[in-house]
Amino acid sequence: MIDTLATWHRILKNKDVAGLRDLLAEDAVFHSPVVHTPQAGRAKATMYLAGAFQVLSNDSFRYVREIVGPRDALLEFMVEIDGIAINGVDLIRWNEDGRIVDFKVMLRPLKAINLIHQKMGALLEAMKPRQPG
Repeated sequence: MIDTLATWHRILKNKDVAGLRDLLAEDAVFHSPVVHTPQAGRAKATMYLAGAFQVLSNDSFRYVREIVGPRDALLEFMVEIDGIAINGVDLIRWNEDGRIVDFKVMLRPLKAINLIHQKMGALLEAMKPRQPG
């Protein structure tokens, strides 16, 4: 069985997208703070979390609190981006094998949500495969 949180912290620290794919269950669901529909499946969840690594993971990112249950956790974080102090929460649930099945991110304040919406939107647009034309 995977030590989910230890693996998550290692993957986040190293921005290890390949490790992220291995940690997520095939049926993982990602809930974005700026997209109203859940993103279902390992591929979509990986894409959104990899994007979050690029946007949120700078030298100021730190978890400030963890509340851990047998198969779920709440991880509160702080980060500063473009002079805006962002406070957020990762709600993570995993299966009996330790693979993440549900990952929800919540952010505050409103100007932080707007900033992340802008940055993630631009990043995800750039990640889309180009249509032959």
